[in-house]
Amino acid sequence: MKILITGGGTGGHIYPALAFVNYAKQVDPNTEFMYVGTQIGLESKIVPKYNIPFKTIKIQGFRRSLSPQNIKTVYLFLNSIGKAKKIIKDFQPDVVIGTGGYVSGSVVYAAKQLKIPTIIHEQNSIPGMTNKFLSKYATKVAICFPDVAEYFSKDKVVLTGNPRAQEVVMIEKTDVLKEYGLDPDKKTVVIFGGSRGALKINQAFIEAFPLFEQRDYQVLYASGERYYKELQETLNLSEKKLTNISIQPYIDKMAEVLAAADLMVGRAGATSIAEFTALGLPAILIPSPYVTNDHQTKNAQSLVKSGAVEMITDKELTGLNLVTEIDGILLNESRHQSMAEASKKEGIPDAGERLYKVVKEIS
Repeated sequence: MKILITGGGTGGHIYPALAFVNYAKQVDPNTEFMYVGTQIGLESKIVPKYNIPFKTIKIQGFRRSLSPQNIKTVYLFLNSIGKAKKIIKDFQPDVVIGTGGYVSGSVVYAAKQLKIPTIIHEQNSIPGMTNKFLSKYATKVAICFPDVAEYFSKDKVVLTGNPRAQEVVMIEKTDVLKEYGLDPDKKTVVIFGGSRGALKINQAFIEAFPLFEQRDYQVLYASGERYYKELQETLNLSEKKLTNISIQPYIDKMAEVLAAADLMVGRAGATSIAEFTALGLPAILIPSPYVTNDHQTKNAQSLVKSGAVEMITDKELTGLNLVTEIDGILLNESRHQSMAEASKKEGIPDAGERLYKVVKEIS
């Protein structure tokens, strides 16, 4: 079987695609893949490391305000369809999967014109503009949140979940916390604001630091590279010996760390949610207010309703209420257990398998 995957711009579009590639290769090592992205997108740096054939087309997104750039966008979109058709004809895939981002618009649309079965994968609880457009042409729409089904045609929707979940759930609990100077047998909360960090979360952590020093549980905090040096200076870390707090610029073994943790605090991105729910991990979510359509808040609210997470808005976040919420979960065993059970119910640990079944059905 030949599968062409397209998606880019953010890790939330790229990592689910790569997780699916890994799963499909486990099921059938003879499966051939082609990934189509852009030269300037994050995918151009990430995908080649996975030894997947990678092709690029040139495209850009629409400005939400009236702009002469939108004329160029239309031109690039029309031009990119022709280039996408050439790539598709050369590769001759059985199925084309779009995971989001502007590049998937051209490729999935071109595949439809060439009468090749297509799937779009929507990771969030509110669909992006590209997936809304493509849903009219796609053969199937794979979703991760039941609530998003209302935006698409019922006969096309399939609840598959995010393939990243199946990748993470296979990871066994290890002593990885030792690598960060922490005790693997102690209750642990992991706090992070995404790969680059988040200013408001960083400020709250600084406020909470003296309180965390007094707690029996331990804290692993990833500040993001851009805040790390400032954080060290503000907290005078060079003069302190930390026993129950570990501060890192970045956690490069996040999946292993989450598998070893008792609570996660972070943004409400689709990939993070797929990971911690697959593991049955309770969470405190602080949705980013800077994303399109405020979709992270909608992502979080669906889990608040089920009892799997607590939510603190970015605007309301302080060091004190952060510690209060963490205490309320980690120091209350029955509450922690009920949240963990609710999180597990929300997870879709066989997401890769579900998406693969859809591929086989339409190919």
